[in-house]
Amino acid sequence: MKKLSTLILCSILIGCSTSRPSIKSNDSEKVVKAMTTEEKVRTVVGTAKYRPTPPELAPGCTNFENDTESAELLKNSVNTFMTENKVEGAAGDSYVIDELDIPAMVFADGPAGIRINPHRKNDSNSYYATAFPIATLLASTWNTELVERVGENIGNEVLEYGADILLAPGMNIHRNPLTGRNFEYYSEDPHLTGMIASAMINGIQSNGVGVSAKHFAVNNQETFRNGVNAIVSERAFREIYLKGFEIAIKKAQPWTIMSSYNKINGEYASESHKLLTEILRDEWGFQGMVMTDWWGQKDPIAQMQAGNDMLMPGTEKQVVTLIEAVESGKLSQEDLNRNTTRVLDLVKKSPAYRNYPYSNKPDLKAHAQVTREAATEGFVLLENNGALPLNKEIKTIAPFGIATYDIFTGGSGSGYVHKPYKITLKEGLQNNGYNVSEELEQTYLDYIASEKAKMGQESFWYVPIVGEMDVELTSIQKMAQNSDAALITIGRSSGEGSDRKLEGGDYYLSETEMNLIKNVSTEFKKLGKPTILILNIGGVIELTDCKDMADAMMIVWQPGQEAGNSIANVLSGKDTPSGKLPMTFAKRYSDVPSSTNFPWSDGDPSTVKYREDIFVGYRHFTTKNIEPLYEFGYGKSYTTFEYNDLMVNVNEGTVEVSVKITNTGNYSGKEIVQVYVSTPNGEVVKPVEELKAFAKTKLLAPGESETVYLTMKASDFASFVENRSAWVTDAGTYNIKVGASSTDIKLNADIEISDEIVRKVKVMFPQVNLK
Repeated sequence: MKKLSTLILCSILIGCSTSRPSIKSNDSEKVVKAMTTEEKVRTVVGTAKYRPTPPELAPGCTNFENDTESAELLKNSVNTFMTENKVEGAAGDSYVIDELDIPAMVFADGPAGIRINPHRKNDSNSYYATAFPIATLLASTWNTELVERVGENIGNEVLEYGADILLAPGMNIHRNPLTGRNFEYYSEDPHLTGMIASAMINGIQSNGVGVSAKHFAVNNQETFRNGVNAIVSERAFREIYLKGFEIAIKKAQPWTIMSSYNKINGEYASESHKLLTEILRDEWGFQGMVMTDWWGQKDPIAQMQAGNDMLMPGTEKQVVTLIEAVESGKLSQEDLNRNTTRVLDLVKKSPAYRNYPYSNKPDLKAHAQVTREAATEGFVLLENNGALPLNKEIKTIAPFGIATYDIFTGGSGSGYVHKPYKITLKEGLQNNGYNVSEELEQTYLDYIASEKAKMGQESFWYVPIVGEMDVELTSIQKMAQNSDAALITIGRSSGEGSDRKLEGGDYYLSETEMNLIKNVSTEFKKLGKPTILILNIGGVIELTDCKDMADAMMIVWQPGQEAGNSIANVLSGKDTPSGKLPMTFAKRYSDVPSSTNFPWSDGDPSTVKYREDIFVGYRHFTTKNIEPLYEFGYGKSYTTFEYNDLMVNVNEGTVEVSVKITNTGNYSGKEIVQVYVSTPNGEVVKPVEELKAFAKTKLLAPGESETVYLTMKASDFASFVENRSAWVTDAGTYNIKVGASSTDIKLNADIEISDEIVRKVKVMFPQVNLK
């Protein structure tokens, strides 16, 4: 009897496999009820407890490697990073409970492709992943079908490399051009952000793997990112910084959301019940799991209570704190059970739960082709005085600029990818049949090698950046004599942990770069030969003083591993550029609405005030009537398009728009149709216009037409009225503007939103209140 009692006690206290329900045959809630408090806590805390923090952190970050308390606790830690050998280089994983059949999920970066280690100990195989174009380039395509296809390819590599959750996409707004991670994000506009992100999420998750849409929310800078207090109005919070997430959640239901490091109006995002429960779940209907950003180690009790289900990458100190909190009553079993259930619900969707037989051999060759095609659609042609596409008689090109030979395929940090190769622009030109100066090439290669020898080794946290090389005028004159055209590539890179600098060689062109552009353009122009300026950048740089120097200027962003081939295909005319800007290029930095409140306000580095409110990007420029250098939605083509037959129909709570697009030029091409809406002023002041819909045509041959159809809801026209804490659609006259950019409006029509329609909208869309 004593022996039997002991067995029963064992079963009650620690759980015996014969009496506890397996997750394979029971719902998550039932399994959670059978788990011990420690098992629940370990389930909601990641297990990569020994993982080091980045070598260079933004001000305000805590270096947990020096946390002696966690180090001591770690000595007795269990189940620590069980899958590190399964997917070497992954960011973390979840807790295993074998007797309940709960496997570990693997979490891996990032936005431009899965980031894992390419080499493993005692293994001769390689595990490279495809470096896809950066998010800013994908947004520049304005092509949701294409982005979804890119997502499908990225998700396939996540699946075949044995991971479960990709820590992407990044969805934060380009509030300021100096933000170091803008290359990981899509746009200054929440509608474009939400639609492109939805396509990416749907594409990735079609593989049966999940995403973690990030960073939720108002994470618009790297400076003091772990503690900066973003002071933002409720209206700007809702209309600008949350709207993209809302669209993506309703259209794509990401498996997980990653909470951001920063504070919002005095409260950490990861501790905000309003953000993570009231808005995210109760209003928007989010069904997935919320996790912290890596090392987002605030108050674990408050995080659990807010609805932040999982703490990543996890520390033993968090485990001890949460167990003690449950025992003392500071954290309720109800909250812990709820969060644990959400984690287990995610587990049951994962490839690990399905025991998917991952191959470690995705079709990298096929994915490279998709990368090449996607990149060309995101290139933005800024200027073209007939120099592009290159004349068929041009055979020899003189390529200038460091980035011609050492091109940036992406940024550093979480967005870095260990790629199998990268095609430089010089190689792309040669692959397209062009001759390049071997003498010039060798000069650049020697300089790059010499400079890099003084720098650290490249890693995902650090990409060495070689400053531009001085080229003697006599050398330029020689190249002009012996070449048919000149190409100058200006490169920029940035990454996680720091913001960009308002100085030459970063936001501004350096004196060396300006001299190079001026001298090459001048010398080649003397001989009637064209100069093409290529911008290999991750975000906005000031171009005001150089925009008219070259004969053509094109942004190629950071286009992934097939960079050189993609660029050369467009230069040669094999592909027509069809990208348009997802952000505004200001003439001067002082024109940027957040320029006086970035990265902090009033001399206080712990606080940034979003004084521009909702007037971010083009909303500011159009409303204040400030002329930008290149407006939001801008981009040239090798061909021309005509807009005709605008039709706008109001049907109950839906606004239907159609317009006929005709290719009137000599090259095949695609056009991006953008719909902006001017709304009547009601209880709040409105921007002059806001993007509410867009579509990209198919490839139109010269003379070919396509009728594009776009649909909006009356609820899309609502503004957030703070004194009501409600979305309000005003009755009145709305101007529907259809155009090629935010300032290049081709056609427009007025519509009436009547009181009757607004009342119907209120019934159909409860979040929209009648004025």
